[in-house]
Amino acid sequence: MARDILKYIGLFVLLLFLQLFIFNNIQLSGYINPYIYILFILLLPYEISGWLLLGLAFITGICVDSFMNTYGMHTSATLLLAFLRPYLLRLISSREDVDKKGSPSIYSNGFTWFLKYAFFLTLAHHFMLFFIESFTFTTFFHTLLRVVLSTIVTTSFILLSTFLFSKK
Repeated sequence: MARDILKYIGLFVLLLFLQLFIFNNIQLSGYINPYIYILFILLLPYEISGWLLLGLAFITGICVDSFMNTYGMHTSATLLLAFLRPYLLRLISSREDVDKKGSPSIYSNGFTWFLKYAFFLTLAHHFMLFFIESFTFTTFFHTLLRVVLSTIVTTSFILLSTFLFSKK
């Protein structure tokens, strides 16, 4: 139990560090902004309680906001991600998959399942984040293009990192 808590604290610190010092510097023409820090919420265990999931999402978002001076944009998008996570898990998983112990991964759930899981939650996060950032619908298609491209790139980084660092 204590070992798992230390593992998730280390994952949080690592992803926050990578986001702030590496991934924030990746911006291609203003269209692609990868946000790898959401992997922390995606990899939390199935059996985590709802209040703890939302609390960790709030802490994650507020940490990113405080370092990036974005005033709650990442917090609200990360809270949406955490709110939708249990519903998406029930939608794309069988009851036995969600009831088992552990956390979502490519190796335990399969590549296609994890791709759907990561893609749809990343899409919801980015949709919220980029539309809050633009705060207008006059540039709807421009913002939608940013959402789609950033979702594809972020999901690719998430898949790559889970392939490299997950245990079989």
